Amino acid sequence: MVEVKEVATKAALKTFVKFPFSLYKNNPYWVPPIIKDEMESFDRSKNPVFQSAEARFFLAYKGKKVVGRIVAIVNWLEVKEQRIKKMRFGWFDFEDDLAISKALLEKVQEIGKAHDLDFMEGPVGFSNLDKVGVLIEGFDHMGTMITWYNHPYYQKHYEAHGFAKEKEYLENKFKAAAADPKLFAKANLLIKKRFGLREINFTKSSQIMPWVDKMFDLFNSSYASLSSFVKITDVQKQYFKKKYIGFINPEYIKFVVDREDQLVAFAIVMPSFSRALQKANGRLFPFGIFHLLSAKKNSKDVIFYLIGILPEYQNKGVTAIIFNEYYHTFKEKGIVNCIRTPELEENTAIRQMWKHFDPITHKRRRTYRKSL
Repeated sequence: MVEVKEVATKAALKTFVKFPFSLYKNNPYWVPPIIKDEMESFDRSKNPVFQSAEARFFLAYKGKKVVGRIVAIVNWLEVKEQRIKKMRFGWFDFEDDLAISKALLEKVQEIGKAHDLDFMEGPVGFSNLDKVGVLIEGFDHMGTMITWYNHPYYQKHYEAHGFAKEKEYLENKFKAAAADPKLFAKANLLIKKRFGLREINFTKSSQIMPWVDKMFDLFNSSYASLSSFVKITDVQKQYFKKKYIGFINPEYIKFVVDREDQLVAFAIVMPSFSRALQKANGRLFPFGIFHLLSAKKNSKDVIFYLIGILPEYQNKGVTAIIFNEYYHTFKEKGIVNCIRTPELEENTAIRQMWKHFDPITHKRRRTYRKSL
């Protein structure tokens, strides 16, 4: 007998956050979150996403044992402004029992119908800066701090409950050594001269802060045409600026500006924290923070987190400027592997951008959809 209970206390929310620690115990590929960070991201008083979205958290029990979890999400910007009547769900984890996953999904379905929404889709987060997709290939590759990992049986649960593939995401990686400067060094000079562009590099986080709002504005305009996009609000910009920018190596953030110093492109790369997060095992103290700081300084793997280019500069070779700057940074730091975040299969422009680096698709993930 499966019983689903809504999370109503801080203690229950902590149980929700910690459930995957038992589900994936001893799994060498799962990367745990920092428990405190995850708790704060679900705190309605701290995360500004709750100003435009609502979420309800559920745990599934068999007797007193927690056997599954899910978040039911309505992003009202998406529903009201974009007129996409979607019921979102994410942070969906469960033991391999169809009764468990069915009971949790039925809670999401009830909420979606109560709000008169048309369909449900998941796993997705609150916004485009959250994790997305259930892993369907690549279970023997290390996860990252910005993706969900899951057991192979998850896919059969979605399909058994009548869900169909909605979107597919590819994850690729390539060797830093594959970034042959002959492919972009000359183009870098030509593009800068033709369009009057120049690069900006940083050595301190304080130098980046005055640019962050413009960067998020550019992010919004860069990705507006993608089917899954929900814009980042002004209050979310301030939240992300405070929470993340200071933690990213400033030398891994690259900007391109025009003659008037208007931002036309940006890229953010992060050191891989996967091994450090495994060692931290959910806790910053007493030793977790040292593992993370060591990874920030010494990791030889990096993750391409975000690249944004103004629509009027897309397909004009601006990425040659960005790649040229990263080539020099990576060479100086001895970077070995470059890993890309999930990219929509339909995003052909991004695939064209990477084709010269001999990328290998090592993971695939999907979101699934069902009519309400």
